[in-house]
Amino acid sequence: MASAYLERQLEAGSNGRTFTYSVWFKLANLDGNHTIIGLSSDNNSTKYVEACVKSNHKMDVQLRNGTSGDNGTYLRRRTNRLFRDTNAWYHFVLRVDSTQASASDRIRIYINGEQETDIDADGTPAMPQNFVSDLNNTGADHRLGRGGGSSSFYMDGQLAHFHLADGQSYAPSTFGETDATTGEWKPKSDPGISASDYGTNGFFLKFDNSGNMGLDSSGNSHNFTTSGTILQYKDTPSNVMPQLNYNDKYAATISNAGQTVTNENNNATGVMSTMAVATGKWYWEAKVKDTASDTFNVGMRKTGLKNYNVSNWTYSTNSFVYAVNGYIYKDGSQSTNTGATAAVGDIIGFIVDMDAGTVKLQKNGSDIYSGNAVVTGLNTGDYWHVVQGASQASVDFNFGNGYFGTTAITSAGSNGNGLLFEYDVPSGHYGISTKNIASNS
Repeated sequence: MASAYLERQLEAGSNGRTFTYSVWFKLANLDGNHTIIGLSSDNNSTKYVEACVKSNHKMDVQLRNGTSGDNGTYLRRRTNRLFRDTNAWYHFVLRVDSTQASASDRIRIYINGEQETDIDADGTPAMPQNFVSDLNNTGADHRLGRGGGSSSFYMDGQLAHFHLADGQSYAPSTFGETDATTGEWKPKSDPGISASDYGTNGFFLKFDNSGNMGLDSSGNSHNFTTSGTILQYKDTPSNVMPQLNYNDKYAATISNAGQTVTNENNNATGVMSTMAVATGKWYWEAKVKDTASDTFNVGMRKTGLKNYNVSNWTYSTNSFVYAVNGYIYKDGSQSTNTGATAAVGDIIGFIVDMDAGTVKLQKNGSDIYSGNAVVTGLNTGDYWHVVQGASQASVDFNFGNGYFGTTAITSAGSNGNGLLFEYDVPSGHYGISTKNIASNS
């Protein structure tokens, strides 16, 4: 979402004592603070509800109910768990019921269905019985993907299935279940909550309407307005797709929810993807944003790049890359001149058969090298997508989300199996995702 967010004002106050937030989130980078929930009635000063993955990578939940001239009760719960996996979807549940007799039951945090009990000892008090949150304040700013009030802590990443049940305390199993195919914890398509149980300020954002990403599906018409551009991706908690790996890169800037890489400093740049394949037949696309030099290469590699001098990694074993000058480099040497160079705006389609150990290429939907394999005898094992660049080179990947950067594909090709590519996916090949890997590897 980067600098985009969703917003609505509370139309009426609830009792503010009992509520449940549930949302899936996926981070695109690990810099800065990423606010998921930002609710404030006084410019984020003394009255707010906030949940944010901070720059220390911990989930930080804060509630304050001060009045004018009074900071009131300040509660803070911060996990010792670190959120540093940019390939993972996390299910976050904030369950508050201050009417409970036991203090330990008044505020609970769950991640992926399990209660977080390892909480950072920060000296904040237990929640007082009958604590009243800022949900009781009519006109409070309710922001998703940005801090409440004046805070600009934008979330850079993705959100899915965002619920607020105002007046109800629900366990994570209300919203999530284990996928029988992938084994992943995933959202329930229908949690079975009635419109009335969503309460005074409750909502359910499915993000399933690309023309209205703030549409409330709870039955209460608590729609949010969008600020900035919010894209609808095919990457979901039920079907996770690759992105560029913030934890396995060298001198690279990653943006656009992990789909774009740009060289940082005019030196050699490298970045790996977050998902690997060892068997099966696969397809993905890369669009040239800036060639910068003929050392801008895209392909696959077995060994990670973290803390690695990548100036010569294209000449190492267990890798292949296509260079914008038309050459293929495989396992340490230049192996093929395809005769097909790439310029800004060109889309290269990668057609990989891990079982046969071959790679074919397309340029703007047409076969390169007369449709013959540009790589044969690919070594066995897990391969990740990889890119290298120099002198501000940059590329947009489409792993099936249907976007190059923030620009939607011109027209969807066929045979995408639920994913969206610019050009037709060759028969028998698939976009890389958890469901496709589970079914076709």
